[in-house]
Amino acid sequence: MDLNLLTALQVLLEEGNVTRAGQRLGMSQPAMSVALSRLRRRFDDELLIRQGREYELTPFAVELLPQAQESVRLLKAALMVEEEFDAATSHRVFRLTMSDYAISVIHEHLLASVRDLAPGVRLIIDQLGPDVRTSERVLVDYDILVGPLGYGFPGEARPLWRDRFVCLADRDNPRLRDGKLTLEDLEALPHAVASFGRGNLTAVDRTFGELGLNRRVEVEVAGWLPLPFVIEGTDLVAVVPERLARMHSRPEGQLVFVEPPFGHVVLAEGYSFAPTRLSDPAHKWLFGRLDELRDLLAPSGA
Repeated sequence: MDLNLLTALQVLLEEGNVTRAGQRLGMSQPAMSVALSRLRRRFDDELLIRQGREYELTPFAVELLPQAQESVRLLKAALMVEEEFDAATSHRVFRLTMSDYAISVIHEHLLASVRDLAPGVRLIIDQLGPDVRTSERVLVDYDILVGPLGYGFPGEARPLWRDRFVCLADRDNPRLRDGKLTLEDLEALPHAVASFGRGNLTAVDRTFGELGLNRRVEVEVAGWLPLPFVIEGTDLVAVVPERLARMHSRPEGQLVFVEPPFGHVVLAEGYSFAPTRLSDPAHKWLFGRLDELRDLLAPSGA
């Protein structure tokens, strides 16, 4: 076994992608393809098999990954070699997936932090898909998944911020009195709601079910972000995260923020990642930026 291939094996299996593995190791795609070919011959296994435009690990590769990681760790310990990541000079590309609401909350602070510390690093942020809870590839295709905690997302999870659900309505909504809505109003008014795929219930859905309130849903959209635009100028009402509501309810605007008549319903957001990412200093650096963001987003006095 050529020990030079050991690190290539680890990174190829962690990334599940020849191009990203090459970027991480500073090698060209042809060079990584040659390394993969040699590893396939060595183990008599494909290791990575193409599924459409992406790759996935073979069953053998899934079992091999933790052994490769431990072998690299022991070898570096024996040689007293530490893997390094220089944020100031790196050109790594990180892929993240999150909801539109999460993007609206964190993108400004996260991009500013990365730009200041690592001007050559690039972030690719994709919309969170409806099948992430059941996907076996999401934490292979993405370095980080940002989403609500407690929804069964794969990987190791860490908290980011907490929010609560409030009501958002047009200033001229006929049921709005003194800036308030009652539970009876919510049952009488038409609703615009966010959908996250079949079977993915939000805390709002569960709360309305527990209260026995039947929402008259007239509009359903993908995600939270379109809701303010849908209800403006109508008698529709929407229940949305407070941070989003405050972005769209300004004194001079048409939308108003309404305290919820159904009590305090919490939305806790966090980020998830494959535990294997912790062996990479670059990923640990990126996780550190999110942990700093968590402190920044914490409410005053928390």
